[in-house]
Amino acid sequence: MLLKDMSVNELENVLKDEKKKYDDFKKDGLKLDISRGKPSRDQLELVMPLLDEVTSDTKFPDGYRNYGMLEGISELKKIFADILETDPESIIIGGSSSLNLMYDQIQRCMQFGVLGGKPWNKYGKIKFLCPVPGYDRHFAITEHFGIEMIAVPMDEHGPIMDIVETLVKEDETIKGIWCVPKYSNPTGITYSDEVVDRLASMETKADDFRIFWDNAYVIHDLYDDKSDSLKNIFTALREFGNEDRAYVFTSTAKITFPGAGVSCIAASENNKKDILSHMQFQTICNNKIVQYMHALYLKDLDNTKYIMRRHAEISRPKFEAVLASLRCGLDGLGIADWTEPNGGYFISFNVLDGCAKKVWTLCKEAGLTITTAGATYPYGIDDRDANIRIAPTFTTSAELDVACELFVCCVKIACIEKLLFEKK
Repeated sequence: MLLKDMSVNELENVLKDEKKKYDDFKKDGLKLDISRGKPSRDQLELVMPLLDEVTSDTKFPDGYRNYGMLEGISELKKIFADILETDPESIIIGGSSSLNLMYDQIQRCMQFGVLGGKPWNKYGKIKFLCPVPGYDRHFAITEHFGIEMIAVPMDEHGPIMDIVETLVKEDETIKGIWCVPKYSNPTGITYSDEVVDRLASMETKADDFRIFWDNAYVIHDLYDDKSDSLKNIFTALREFGNEDRAYVFTSTAKITFPGAGVSCIAASENNKKDILSHMQFQTICNNKIVQYMHALYLKDLDNTKYIMRRHAEISRPKFEAVLASLRCGLDGLGIADWTEPNGGYFISFNVLDGCAKKVWTLCKEAGLTITTAGATYPYGIDDRDANIRIAPTFTTSAELDVACELFVCCVKIACIEKLLFEKK
């Protein structure tokens, strides 16, 4: 029965029961965390053999232990290129964080401009489009540089392109758009072919407009039989004669070790030359020993996908447990909806407007850490106060069961209190 159709007396009785459950949770002294998309201990144990790939007896190719090779080693460039369906010559390998590469690229554009053009910091105020709900760390980078963020709503196909196309066609100060195109953070949706084509072909008033294509979850499928397919952005850009429009990023953060992996940026020939012309003054090379360890461990695309299937065997039951709890506790009440992704690291949950912050507070006070309400929107402002990101992977299965039960309880309390306020 829809909660909104219940009488005040009925709602008060349900609320009384949920508050009793909630008080019992608070007595347990819980310390649970479903706030960030981190691999679990079991996943980290899975990839420990990476550390055995290099020993003091390893015969390294010439140059791998010394300065040089700014772009990274050829073996790993080939693996990244196969993952991203591009040419190894388009790849520059970075350190453990693709976010670091994104920050650096924004910095370069701000200070030196794009392909010799006017530096972005000489325009006064510039703007970025931010599909929402989206990735809080993308928003943090742009806010840090003083770039104005424009929220663009998403649907099941990706950012709503009628809005995107209108904005970029009319405003020269809009210089970029953040995109997590496959298993998007936090919705888990994958951009449709039409959205990819429209991003690649759209008319932009700024000739230095760039797509920051954060393909973090490109091979992070949860299921073999229903994985999402994403059109190759480089293919689309070539089709429409806009080869230089995108910077593409990925990493091994959730393939091997998040804090000790490798990342890469893939770019057109022109963009790559531009990046290297500045990067050569920033560093002589990144850690080629770690790169070689990864090349030996990952071996090739097929073996990398095999490793990812083993990750999925650990993560998939956790996603399914969360979804089962949400269905069991909230289906038919009319107070929430959520995504059911085929991959990635997140579930996007929408509660009744005006209730997300209350849910967050209730969870926190009972010992459950969830992503801060509003974090999935620029400046932390969700006008609806409705979206919450759920990250199922990090906790143990037993902890996750308790976290889900508590989360559902908090959602019911927040929504019933709102409905009672409206009815009285």
